[in-house]
Amino acid sequence: MTYTIPERMRACVLTGPGTFEIRENVPVPKPGPGEVLCKIGGVAICGSDPGVFDGHLAGEWPPGYPFIAGHEWSGRIVKLGEGVVDFQEGDRVAGEAHKGCGHCRMCLEGRYTLCLNYGNKVAGHRHYGFLDYGAYAQYCVFHTKSLTKLPDGISYKEAAMCDTGGVALHGLEIAGIIPGSTVVVIGPGPIGMMAMKLARAMGAGRVIVVGRGSRLQTAVRLGCQEAVDFTKEDPVVAVRGLTGGLGADAVFECSGADGTVSEACHMCRKGGKVILLGVPSVEHDEPIPFKYVAHNEIMISGSRANPNVSWKFLSMIRNGNISVKELVTHTFPLENMEKAMDVFVHRKENVMKVVIYPNEGEDT
Repeated sequence: MTYTIPERMRACVLTGPGTFEIRENVPVPKPGPGEVLCKIGGVAICGSDPGVFDGHLAGEWPPGYPFIAGHEWSGRIVKLGEGVVDFQEGDRVAGEAHKGCGHCRMCLEGRYTLCLNYGNKVAGHRHYGFLDYGAYAQYCVFHTKSLTKLPDGISYKEAAMCDTGGVALHGLEIAGIIPGSTVVVIGPGPIGMMAMKLARAMGAGRVIVVGRGSRLQTAVRLGCQEAVDFTKEDPVVAVRGLTGGLGADAVFECSGADGTVSEACHMCRKGGKVILLGVPSVEHDEPIPFKYVAHNEIMISGSRANPNVSWKFLSMIRNGNISVKELVTHTFPLENMEKAMDVFVHRKENVMKVVIYPNEGEDT
C-alpha cells in the first residue's frame, strides 16, 4: 500500500528549558538507510519526560533546542528507507528508545541499552526522545532495530505501554523469578504496577506492594494480594511479618525515593535480590547497609530500559497473560499536551498513564 505523506506535520516542539509549543509546519523527516518513517498512533508520557521538558537535564537530554521528545510510542510504517527488508509499509509497530551501535562489546552481548558508543551518531547509536527526535509528532523516523511488529488486536494505546512494561519485564528477568516465590514491589506507579502484574504472570506466588494513597488503592483494585501503606507502618517490619520473618525472594524498587534501597535490602531473605527500576533524582545518592548485604549475600542490580523484551511483552498482552488497558487512565490529542503533562506530573484525577494521540486516535 502506498501512503500519502504530507510535507509538513504537527509536532510538540521544545523551544527551550521549560517551554514548548505545538507547531503545525514542522517538516516531515525522511528515512535513511535501514530506517522507516512511521505515522505515530499513540505515545505515552514517561516519568522521565518531565525532566526532558523542564530543561533540568538540558545539554544532555535534550542535547539542544529545538527538540521533539517522546519515546513510548506505537504507530504504522508509511515509508521504507533504503535497504529495509524485514518490514513493509502498513506494518503496525511498537518502538524502543534505544538503538545500539550494533558492534561494541555490549551490543554484541545483546545489551544494547548499555551501548559503549552512547551518543555517537556516526557509530550508529540512537536514543529516541532523548538525544534524537522522538514521537510527540505526527511522523517520526526510526531505525528498524528499534521496532517490533504488533500482533493483531493490540491497540496503539496498549502498545504504547510496551516501554513501561518492558522496563519491568527486563528487571524481572534479571531477578529470575522463581515459581511460587515472594516478590515485593516498592512504588505502585506505572512501572511498579507492571512489575506486580508481570511477576504474577511469571509465576510468583505472592506479590506484596508497598506504597500509599490512591496508587496503593489502585494496586489493590488491580489484583495486589497484600498491600503495605508505609505512612501507617514500618514497611520493613510489615514485610518481615507477612513473610514469617524470612523476607522476600526479590524486591523491586520502582519509586526512586529516598531511603528505599536500604529498606529493600532489609526486606530480602538471605540470598535475596534487589532490582533497581526506579529513577532517582540526579542529586540522590543513597548508602546501602553494607554489612547486612555482604553477610546475607543480597544481590543488588541496576536495570536499564527494556532490551530484547518487546516481543515477549506484546505476546503476553496478545495471549491474555496480562492486561494493560486499565493502566491507561487518560488520553489527549497532541494539541492538549500542556494539560496532559499537568495531569501526569501533578497526579490529578487518579492518573496512572497518559497516552497522547498525535493523529487523532486509534485506527484499530
